[in-house]
Amino acid sequence: MTVPVAVLALAACGSSSSSSSSKAAAPASSSSSTTAAASSSSAASSGGQSLAIAANPSGQLAYTKKTLSAKAGKMTITMTNMSPVMHNFTVQEGTAGKILGATPTFNGGSRSLTLDLKPGTYTYFCSVPGHRQAGMVGTLTVK
Repeated sequence: MTVPVAVLALAACGSSSSSSSSKAAAPASSSSSTTAAASSSSAASSGGQSLAIAANPSGQLAYTKKTLSAKAGKMTITMTNMSPVMHNFTVQEGTAGKILGATPTFNGGSRSLTLDLKPGTYTYFCSVPGHRQAGMVGTLTVK
């Protein structure tokens, strides 16, 4: 029964399952930020790096990775959520700093977020109420 829902959700999102190209980033930008789509296009054309992460597919409030690392500069982070629970991927400076970007909250499929980050330590988490507190949080180290 969950397969038709996932297929339906993917159909509604367009071709987000392609790759981490600018097409994959388009759904993330449609909810709030049109600059993410423009950044994604330039990241793809300028050789930006791609990172991938997923929500725990069984519905636990966790990502499949507690740490990510990247080189400074433009990057596209693609989050996959095949869990029956709605999640998102939010990045902030440090552990309590400014929110730098987020995917929409979704389930079934993938969404991408494109950022241009300087060296440092960033926190990523799910901003759905209670999820971060339950452990859906990790560290992104940019060198």
